[in-house]
Amino acid sequence: MPRIRISFAKRIFISAALGMACSAAAANETAAPAQNSEKNPTLDSNGQGILFQIPRVIDAVPTWLPEQSDQGITPPTDQTEDGTWSDRQQKSIRNWADRTANKMDNWFGEPDPNKPASATLRVIVDNRWNKHDGYDVKPRIRGKLKLPALERKVSLVFGDDSLDNELANSVAISNENAAGQQDKTVDGQRAKEDNSSLALRWSALSKHIPFDTDLDLGVRSGDDIYLRLKAKKRWTLQNDFSLHAEQMYRYGVDSENYLRTNIELTHARPNQPILSSQLSLTYADAQDDDLNWDNFIFRQHQFFHGNTFSYGLYTGGFLNNKDLRLNSYGPFVSWRQPFVREWFFIQGDLNYLNDHRADRSHFIGASVRLEALF
Repeated sequence: MPRIRISFAKRIFISAALGMACSAAAANETAAPAQNSEKNPTLDSNGQGILFQIPRVIDAVPTWLPEQSDQGITPPTDQTEDGTWSDRQQKSIRNWADRTANKMDNWFGEPDPNKPASATLRVIVDNRWNKHDGYDVKPRIRGKLKLPALERKVSLVFGDDSLDNELANSVAISNENAAGQQDKTVDGQRAKEDNSSLALRWSALSKHIPFDTDLDLGVRSGDDIYLRLKAKKRWTLQNDFSLHAEQMYRYGVDSENYLRTNIELTHARPNQPILSSQLSLTYADAQDDDLNWDNFIFRQHQFFHGNTFSYGLYTGGFLNNKDLRLNSYGPFVSWRQPFVREWFFIQGDLNYLNDHRADRSHFIGASVRLEALF
């Protein structure tokens, strides 16, 4: 059985690599005017194809929503960092992280005062509720220390590494880590394991590779030594479309093979709401299914700086023994904004999904994320 699963992983990996290559070829072809575009009703260089007509139809629908805006509603951090106890704590943690990065940078050579080491830190508390699973809370942390004294853009990353598997602008609150104990609102042991990742990251491995790359070597979940490679690229297409693709492969001593592909197709015009589709495909030796997939198709507005208001349709399913199934689908809505300070965010998600495998008809689910940036 292990041989079959690893062989399947190799086939998925090759397919994903070919998919990235095909995406690049398609993107490059689309970015240039097509000579025979009149023969392709789906993609027309003059913007008359079916794909290009969809955003126009949606834009033509009357709306009562406010216009797009990037106007800030919170004061800049440098104006509030000494104002209240929470502001001073945020400043203290931010400065401590930067000092720690500079101390570590000194270990590897003479630091450049023009390029000092720096640190970023995300502290997240995810709250989730539905009538079947009840209420649970998951604390998550993710940090990065940039060490410019080292060559090849080396940095130290720590915390919940699954956050790096998601798209940076993922529309929904999600967590691919295993669920905690159902009889506990906060599973401390599970949270400790999920947030215990520590790794060295090499970025921009080669100028000859046409993708942005990261290579991680570290340990996760206590004693799972792993190697992780991530490649990503963004293409600008015709008629305000863009394509973003990410491919990840990780091998852990305990977790073994893990592969994930993220593909995002977005239509974005200046000062207009965006239309997007975010698709993820996941294979892992540790999961029961051969392949899991999730897709969000949504419209997203921005009413002020740091805000997103999204609504659309979610579909998700699995592939098992060559049997492809749609397991869950339904509408969702999401709202994210800075709250009081520009470094503190609140996000609320509401969905109405089903779960065929668990024999659950459509039910309401809600999630709230509290996120502080340092």
